[in-house]
Amino acid sequence: MSLSAAMKTAQSSFSNVGLQSAVASKNIANASDTAYARRSAILATAATGASVVETQRAQNEALLKQNLLSISKSAGQDTLLSGLTRMKTMLGGEDYELAPSTYLAKLRDNLQTFADKPNEVSLAETVVADAIDVANSLNTTSQALQKLRAEADSDIATSVTELNRLLGEFKTYNDQVKQGTAAGTDVNDALDQRDKLLTQISSIVGVSTMRRSNNDLALYTSDGTVLFETVARTVTFAPTPTYTAAVTGNQVYIDGVAVQAGTGGNTSAQGSIAALLQIRDHAAPTFQKQLDEIARGVITMFSEGTDEGLFISNGLPALTDPGLSTVIRVNPDVISNEGGNPMLLRDGINTNYNVDNNASFSELLNGYAAAFEAPMTFDPAAAIDASATILAFGTSSVGWVEQLRSAATTAGDDKSALLGRTQEALLNVTAVSLDEELALLLDLEQSYKASAKLVAAVDEMIAALLQAAG
Repeated sequence: MSLSAAMKTAQSSFSNVGLQSAVASKNIANASDTAYARRSAILATAATGASVVETQRAQNEALLKQNLLSISKSAGQDTLLSGLTRMKTMLGGEDYELAPSTYLAKLRDNLQTFADKPNEVSLAETVVADAIDVANSLNTTSQALQKLRAEADSDIATSVTELNRLLGEFKTYNDQVKQGTAAGTDVNDALDQRDKLLTQISSIVGVSTMRRSNNDLALYTSDGTVLFETVARTVTFAPTPTYTAAVTGNQVYIDGVAVQAGTGGNTSAQGSIAALLQIRDHAAPTFQKQLDEIARGVITMFSEGTDEGLFISNGLPALTDPGLSTVIRVNPDVISNEGGNPMLLRDGINTNYNVDNNASFSELLNGYAAAFEAPMTFDPAAAIDASATILAFGTSSVGWVEQLRSAATTAGDDKSALLGRTQEALLNVTAVSLDEELALLLDLEQSYKASAKLVAAVDEMIAALLQAAG
C-alpha cells in the first residue's frame, strides 16, 4: 500500500467513525422517546468502491399495523367501560342501593305491612315516603343518563376536532417523507413523526394503512372509508347541546360516510368515537327505556281505573312516551307536607272506595300488594324480559347493566394485555438499547485508535523519508 492510499484509508475511517458516532449519540439522546425508532449506521460500498455509511431506521411493518389495531381496540374498549362504570355508579355501586328495584322492594314490603294494619297513619306515611324514593330514584337515574349522553356527545366533538388536527399534521410529515424519499435524503425523523401521529389517530378511529410509491401512505378507517389519501378527508360532527330521552344525537361523518357505533360488551368499536357513539346512542338509551318501562309499570299498578293514582306522569301525553322516568312523581294528594292525606292511599285518591270509612278497609292496599306479584308486559325494546313482575324487571335492569359492564371489563383486560404485548414486541425491534449503543461506542473508539495509529505510522514514514532525502 502506498503512503497516499494509507492516508486515504485513514481519512475514510475517520469520516465513517464520525458518522457512526453521531448516529449512536442520537440514539442515546432519544433513548427515552417511545416515538423514536433506533437508527443503525451501516457500512456499505459505494459505486466508486469507497466505504460509505448508510443510516437505516429500525422498523417492522407487520408489528406497526398490529400495534395500530391494538391501540384502536383498546381505546374503544376503555371508553365503553368508562361509560358503563358511570351507569353502574348511578345505581349506587356494588350493593345497588340507589337502584329503582331496591326502592321498589322496600315499597312492596311496607305496603304489605300497611295492608295488614290499614288504620295506622304512620304506616301510610312510610309507604308514601317509599313511593317518593322510587320516583326520585327514577328521576335522578334518568337525569344522570342524559348527562352521560351529553358528555359523550361533547367528547365526540372534541375527538373530531383533534382528529382533523392530526390528519392535517399527518399531511405535513407524509409530504416530507414523499419528497425526501424521491430526493434520496434522510427522512427518518419525518417517519418517526408520521408513525407517532398514526398511533394518536388510531386511538380515535380504527385505521389501516396502504404504502405506495416514495413511502406515501394512504389511510382508511376500519370499515374502509378513506381517511387520508394525498389530502386529509373532512371529518364533520354537529354537537347537540342538550339531551333528553327524546333527543337523538347527530352522526359523525368521515368523507361523507357515517361512523358506525360499536356493539356489545366486548365492543366492536375501534377508537374512542365509535365507543362514544355506542354509549350515547345504544347503551344509555336502552337503559333509559328500561327506566321508562319501570315508571310505566308502577303508574299502571297504582292506577284507579283510568285515573292515575299514587304515581302520576306529571303531564306527559302518553305513558309510552320517552322520558317518563324523568317526570314521574308521587301524587301530591297523598303527601302530607304538600297538603295531602296519605290515608287516601287506603281509601282511594280519585274515587272513595271506602264509603263506610272502615278503619280496617284494606281492599285497595291488598290489590296494590298483589300487583307486585303479577306479571306485566314490557316493551321488547328494553332488551330484557318482555313479561315479568315489576320487581323482576327492575332486578333484570340492574343485571343488564352489570352483565354488559362485566363483559366490557373482561374484554378490556384482554385487549389491554394484547396491546402491551404488541408494544413490547415493537419496542424490541425499534427501541434504543443503551447497553448496545455504549458497546458500539467502545468499538468505534477502538476503530478510531487504529486509524490514528495508521496516521502516526504514515507520519513517521514521511518524516524518515524527508530526513533521508536531506
